[in-house]
Amino acid sequence: MCWHILGAGSLGSLWATRLARAGLPVRLLLRDETRLAAYTARGGLTLSENGERHTFAIAAQAVSAAQPIERLLVACKAYDAERAVAAIAHRLTDKADVLLLQNGLGSQEAVAAMLPQARCIFVSSTEGAYRDQDWSVVFAGQGFNWLGDATQSLAPSWLNELEQAGIAHQWTSSILERLWRKLALNCAINPLTVLHQCRNGALQAHAEEVTALCAELGSVLRCCGQAGAAEGLLEQVQQVITATAANYSSMYQDVAQGRRTEISYLLGHVCATARALDCPAPGLNRLRLRLIEDLKARGLPSD
Repeated sequence: MCWHILGAGSLGSLWATRLARAGLPVRLLLRDETRLAAYTARGGLTLSENGERHTFAIAAQAVSAAQPIERLLVACKAYDAERAVAAIAHRLTDKADVLLLQNGLGSQEAVAAMLPQARCIFVSSTEGAYRDQDWSVVFAGQGFNWLGDATQSLAPSWLNELEQAGIAHQWTSSILERLWRKLALNCAINPLTVLHQCRNGALQAHAEEVTALCAELGSVLRCCGQAGAAEGLLEQVQQVITATAANYSSMYQDVAQGRRTEISYLLGHVCATARALDCPAPGLNRLRLRLIEDLKARGLPSD
């Protein structure tokens, strides 16, 4: 069965090239004929890993093509996910599997609601990748991928293909806990790196601010029934800050390159959840407003 990849950004390209390298059938879905022509002229996707570069002539087509889709990896940004899936939904078969590889929370549930006939599988990834040029991705950091279905626990039979492709993974019955945990980690680190204009490691100089945010995040997690995601949160945030001290967060990179951030699916989602549950989160709300003002001052979208 072919892996259709919607979103040829960093993680989408990382998955596509590793699947193709393993000899599995892969097809990129590109937004229009212009983008398809640019990819065709390039001749494939390039993966840089451990100092070596290899190009894979992966097949591609526009989203408007007619071929049915049985397995779809949605790897676009959270704010693009609904629109992108709506453009391809008519091609999904009645038993299609749709893997949702988005940051934060909110977009996954919205897409799943659009596709009642499909099996939507949520993915939480800690892998690091970035594009060094168009149609070229650098595998920047080994990580892990947790996959799960919020509605049924049975693992799909195709997980062995991820093993074949060297994509580190595990099926979990508690995928929402994994997603909430990653969301909390992102909320404790990413906005501060933007506001303080620093690498992750420099947040060690803002330990009190980080500690206070983690305390509030833990409170919100417990309020929304995700106590497991709150356990040891501060300690893990500190570990991530130390382990990635030389790195710039993904939100920092988005802002530095003049791109829209995923604030609505990170801080926005946490603050909306806290508000709906009457869970006090003054520090998180202040952080969100500070970030919104910073984005507006830079002429960037604040939603």
